Order: sequence, then structure tokens, then C-alpha cells
Amino acid sequence: MNVELVNTGSELMLGRVLNTHQQWLCRRLADLGHVVTRQVAIADAARDIREAVREALSRADLVITTGGLGPTSDDLTRELIAKLLGKKLVENKNVLAHIEKFFAKHNRPRPAKTSVETFVPEGALVFLNQNGTAPGLAMKIEPNHFRADKKSSWLVMLPGPPRELRPMFDDSVVPLLKREFADEIFVCRTLRTSGIGESSVQEKVENDLQPLVKMGLEVGYCARPGAVDVRLTASGAGAEKIVRDGEAVVQKILGANIFGFDDDEIEQVVVQLLMECKKTLALAESCTGGNVAHRLTNVPGASEVFLGGVVSYSNAAKEKFLGVCAESLAAHGAVSEAVAREMAAGAREKFGSDFAMAITGIAGPGGGSPDKPVGTVFIALASSTGVAVKKFLNAWDRATFKEVAATQALEWLRQTLSA
Repeated sequence: MNVELVNTGSELMLGRVLNTHQQWLCRRLADLGHVVTRQVAIADAARDIREAVREALSRADLVITTGGLGPTSDDLTRELIAKLLGKKLVENKNVLAHIEKFFAKHNRPRPAKTSVETFVPEGALVFLNQNGTAPGLAMKIEPNHFRADKKSSWLVMLPGPPRELRPMFDDSVVPLLKREFADEIFVCRTLRTSGIGESSVQEKVENDLQPLVKMGLEVGYCARPGAVDVRLTASGAGAEKIVRDGEAVVQKILGANIFGFDDDEIEQVVVQLLMECKKTLALAESCTGGNVAHRLTNVPGASEVFLGGVVSYSNAAKEKFLGVCAESLAAHGAVSEAVAREMAAGAREKFGSDFAMAITGIAGPGGGSPDKPVGTVFIALASSTGVAVKKFLNAWDRATFKEVAATQALEWLRQTLSA
């Protein structure tokens, strides 16, 4: 099945709002076996919307539009599509009653402009919006004169706000898809790795995966800050076995570099391992500015194992809160093995934790030297057996440097706990 998305909104084209619809809808559709073949984002301009929808309908079995269904002057999708399809807009009493109930529930007067939302293309299915006022709409275009073969297509229109779109898709669109389209077999498995580069990952696994590729396995690689995803997909009969066999090949080769699967994040894995080992962790962060602590505390239950941390950005903070010696700072500098070692030992002592990690580095763009170029980072791990230090060079922009350094620290701790 050919599926296309048309995301409308001038705010998307101006970069004022992140287009999360593309990722979320593509993932949900793929999970249902319907892989999106094309996605476009366009401004709230009549010509752009009309042409984008017309072009999508000339190819696709399913077209989903997002945005442009509200009551304001830039909400053009409903009216433009009605004209494109030669349909009249007629008032829907159910939508009117829903909107009136919505404003009464919130003890607010109903703005007159919301009346436009009660008019829908003739013959359209209406999805009442349980989290707003603009209804979603669906239309079966049969025959579809925009297609050379005149084969029918479905056109689904969803409101723009994610808190409205997502539940509407799950509650109303998914049942429609299951009713109107035959199930398609699509299997996807992502193996998440750290501590190895994207090119190295491909070099290690591609030859051994070739027999399965000839059988229909598709392999993709996605580099992230400090991590690389290996994506295995297949469609049709036998897809599950092909992907499962591919996963076994990758696991055998990459082994300890694999920290999780699909939606696993490395911080989730670390928290789970700490729980299983009944160990606690403290942090001493400088150049990462609390990024490791932020990621760990995003994990539910982290309070059981993460005791706390210190963002010791200045030398004075390193001395006062972590007990780093002034002599070490003077002799070696804040970005050094000696200072990283003292930071980790100090954090472990202050918090009374089983493990403590320290990170100190030069995020840039300035501050480097021939001996310590921008991107230099020292990461220390303190435990009952002592303190170990690793040195990395992360020559990235400032934000990426912080993410990579945080991931390197978490990966080292994961490897230690796994061992």
C-alpha cells in the first residue's frame, strides 16, 4: 500500500515549530504494516496545499493531511480539499453539538469563528475531537480521477495539535485502516549500539548479512551522538524469520556493543542494571552541565539508584563541593586525568554511593590548546576497587559534545555493570 503524508503549517516552514507528526505517524503506520513512501511539509498557502494533495492523490492509496482544520484565517485545508474534490461543505449537527459542549464544559463562551469547523465536505466520515474542537475527516475517493488507473484512495484529514492528532489517529483512523486495508506484513527490529562508529558497524556486519539481504532483508544504519542504530526490516511472508536471523547475526558480531533494542535508551538500561545489581550512583559533571543526571532522571524509578550529582563548572565548585585539591588544578588544569579522578572520588565520598562518575572537558569552540584541543574530555569511574579514567576526543559542536560525552560515560558504566 502506498501511503503519503502532507503536513501543512507555515510555522513548520519557518522553523518555529518542530514537525513531530512525520516521525510519530510514520512510526505508528509502520507498526501497522503500512510504510510511508513520501512525506511533504508545506506552508498555509492555498496553491501549495491544493497541489500537494492533488499530487499525493495521483499516486497513493492513503493520503493523510495534518493541520489546517481550525477556525482561523490560515486554516485552509478543509475548504480547499472540498473544492478539489468537487464537494459541498455542509453543516454537521454532531460537530456543532460537540463544540458547544466543549466550551460549556470549560465554562467559556463559544467564539463565533468556531462555526466554520461545523462545516464538512459532503459525504465525509467525521471524527469528533475529544481534545479540541476541529473534527478529523476521512473520505473514500472512488473512482479517484487523479490516478491514471482510477483506483480508489482514502484521504484522511487530521488536526494539527499533537494532543488532538495522536488520540484521534489511534481511536478513529486505526480502526478505519484495519477495516479498509488488508493487513500487510512488515517487521522491523532496531539494535542499538554504542562505543563503535557507524562505518565500523557496517564493515563488521554487512558481509555476514548478505545472504539474508538476498532473501529480502533490508539493512539501515543511523548514527546518533555516541551511538549507532542497526535497523533490520523485511516485508511479506517469512519476514519475521528473516529479521530474526539477521538479528542473531548482528548480535553475534557486535555483542557487547549492543546496549538495547528498538526504543531502549542507554540511560534506561543503566538504571535497570543498577537496580539488578543493587548498586547506587553519584555524579560529578562539569562540561556536560548536568546532562547525565538529566537523562537518568528521565527514567522512572531512577531515584532508587541515583543518589545525586554536582555540576561543578568552576574550579571553586570543584574544590568546595568535591574536595578537588587546588594543587591539582594548578598543576594539571581542570581538564585533566588528575582532576577527573579527584572529582569522581569526591562525589563517591560525599554521596556514599557504590559508583561515581566524573566528566570534565573542553566543549569549545574556544579554550583549547595543542596539548588539550577542543573536544578533549576525561571521564572517571570510581568504585570500591578504585578510580579509573578514560580520555576521549569529541571534536563536535558544543551541544553534540555534551551528548556524546554523556553517552560515553553511561556506556562505560553499562559495560562495567554488565561485566
